Amino acid sequence: MNHFIRSESAWEDHGDTLKLTTPRQFSFAENLNYFKNAPNECLYRLQDQKISKALSIGEETPVVEISGEEPDVISIRFLGGTTPVLASTKEAVVEYVRDWFDLNTNLVPFYEIAKTDPLLKRAVETFYGLRCIGIPNLFEAICWGILGQQINLTFAYTLKRELVENFGRRVVCEGEDYWIFPRAEDIAVLTVPDLAPVRMTVKKSEYLIAVAQLIVDGKLTKELLLETEDCKKAEKLLVSIRGIGPWTANYVLMRCLRMPSAFPIDDVGLHNSLKYLLGTDRKPTKEEILQLSAAWANWESYATFYLWRFLY
Repeated sequence: MNHFIRSESAWEDHGDTLKLTTPRQFSFAENLNYFKNAPNECLYRLQDQKISKALSIGEETPVVEISGEEPDVISIRFLGGTTPVLASTKEAVVEYVRDWFDLNTNLVPFYEIAKTDPLLKRAVETFYGLRCIGIPNLFEAICWGILGQQINLTFAYTLKRELVENFGRRVVCEGEDYWIFPRAEDIAVLTVPDLAPVRMTVKKSEYLIAVAQLIVDGKLTKELLLETEDCKKAEKLLVSIRGIGPWTANYVLMRCLRMPSAFPIDDVGLHNSLKYLLGTDRKPTKEEILQLSAAWANWESYATFYLWRFLY
């Protein structure tokens, strides 16, 4: 099964704008609708059917405005004189956007499975062209997973904003503030009292600092996780880290490592989505979810993301 499409040459450099060709099974509008549902998001801005974001790439910090006004093309425009000096930075911007929107994944097999699956059929018809929006930075993905543990989504976004605005980097472009997520290096040197401005538990503070230290020391990297070439092995490696359970591990494998069989089966949102689609008055049991998902093999991550969209 071919999950991935590699098309590194499918973009054009027009100076302060890059044109990136998208797969046919992609809808910029559908993905933009997903972004619109994020309450209190602090790492990007939405305006006039465009999304803008600051990126930290090497020594440069381009601010990009992404739009999809042309068919099968994403336009990436550099704002406020932040057009990169280095060609390699432009290449990195393209790769970030490709990863963020998961454009390297071939959705044709997933859509074929969905045609005969009563739950996924409705999801794909409703959200056709949606991609599993990613979190390319490993530290950011793990932080988001830890912050979101055992709290509602609205408060999780509040904690994220507090973490970013206290320990991240602010970039001013065309009179607007943009934020860069804190680096592992920024958090690794802190103590639990230092993180007091972020209203999370002491344990979550400890988890974030410990993960940051592992990343700074090179003991936890995307490459190390990808080298396992096995979702279960990568999950086992992650859950060996204090503060990372099966839900957080699979969330990271799904949103950052792009492992197609990552499956946060204990996710409350997934349970509520299934309850809604099945029209029942109770959430399905784990055994029932395993039966329902049997046909989703190697596409559990996309099935989960599409089902989430009925709620988020």
